[in-house]
Amino acid sequence: MRSGTMRYELFIGLRYLRAKRREAFISLITIISTLGIAIGVMTLNITLAVMTGFEEDLRDRILGFNPHISIWSYLGPLEGYADVTEKVRAMPDVTSAEPFVYGQLMLSTPEHFAGVLVRGIPPSAAANPDLAKRLRAGDIGQLERQFAVPLQDGRGATVQLPGIIIGAELERRLGVHVGDTVSVASAGTGTSGVPRLRSFVVVGEFDSGMPDYDASLAYVSLVDAQRLYEMGEAVTGVEVKVTDLYHADAIARQISKLLGPGYRVRDWMEANHNLFSALTLQKTVYFIVLLLIILVAAFTVLATLIMVVMEKRKDIAILKSMGAPRAAIARVFIFKGLVIGTLGTLIGSLGGYGGCWLLQHYHFIELPKDVFFVSTVPVMVYPQYFAAVTVAALAICLLATLYPARQAARLVPVDIIRYE
Repeated sequence: MRSGTMRYELFIGLRYLRAKRREAFISLITIISTLGIAIGVMTLNITLAVMTGFEEDLRDRILGFNPHISIWSYLGPLEGYADVTEKVRAMPDVTSAEPFVYGQLMLSTPEHFAGVLVRGIPPSAAANPDLAKRLRAGDIGQLERQFAVPLQDGRGATVQLPGIIIGAELERRLGVHVGDTVSVASAGTGTSGVPRLRSFVVVGEFDSGMPDYDASLAYVSLVDAQRLYEMGEAVTGVEVKVTDLYHADAIARQISKLLGPGYRVRDWMEANHNLFSALTLQKTVYFIVLLLIILVAAFTVLATLIMVVMEKRKDIAILKSMGAPRAAIARVFIFKGLVIGTLGTLIGSLGGYGGCWLLQHYHFIELPKDVFFVSTVPVMVYPQYFAAVTVAALAICLLATLYPARQAARLVPVDIIRYE
């Protein structure tokens, strides 16, 4: 036996990995087992990275046009929002707090019409950085300007109209471009209950990357929205941005405690609970299903070890005759199985990381953007996912070694020496 820190059980297990000429078939199955585990680990790692990429890309797109935290009044329109805004802005984990107004209205041209959600926002890029990043044309600051539009009366008269920013898909459906005029009709909003019709000049176009948003969302200045909805000095609510998305729920509870009763405070995770719960469930299902690939590979490890036990019966008998305990015999085959599993997991993890790197840098898989919101496969690599896959793969390989190790430990050396 070899001296030093290496236990003789591990030494023997490693020796059994070296095939003799008459054991070439067992060696081939060992290689297949290792490759099977490697393929399973690599596939699982890449799939989790891609699923996480899709989830985070969708989250970023949604949060680019929605607040991290929303504040409403239970009594209806939020009066005295300036006080609420100042209190929230003073919190350490809050990056911005801005009032907003929104409601469902109808946008129309002489040829087309569409129902949209019109949001009133402060007309500055600093207050709406995510919208500013998504603009393909125009500027948010133009929402506070009035534009002179000639009347069709033949006398050269003009009318002053406010600006509106619409989505690229909505612009296509209405057949308008920046500089054109659209009409906004409300269905009996405000105190009068009488439908209101007002014209706006298209001053900007945004592209969120999500056709549903681009076809159903428009922006006007906060003041124009208050007039349109007859809200006076009130607003619908206050939208809040925070430093850490994943602590938004805790910050929302702090805001609720700060403002006291009468206010409804909701974070983005609560607002999109069903969507992100479905994505999390989908990722979990993929993890379980693809884990079956590793499980199938583990059965080849099991078969390999059983054949090795049958081939090494004489060696086992000699070891037992020399005083090796049953636990030591079992550990020989456990170590061999774990070496196969560790080697396969290492190869699979390296292959998975390499595959993710290639997908991130070369984008050789194209996707239809109107279906997936992205043109290439998004990839997001997290070490904890790789660690979870590694632990799961090694645990499965360990379980696969228990039966053949137990069978080897139960062999009776007298019977083997007598009959073989």
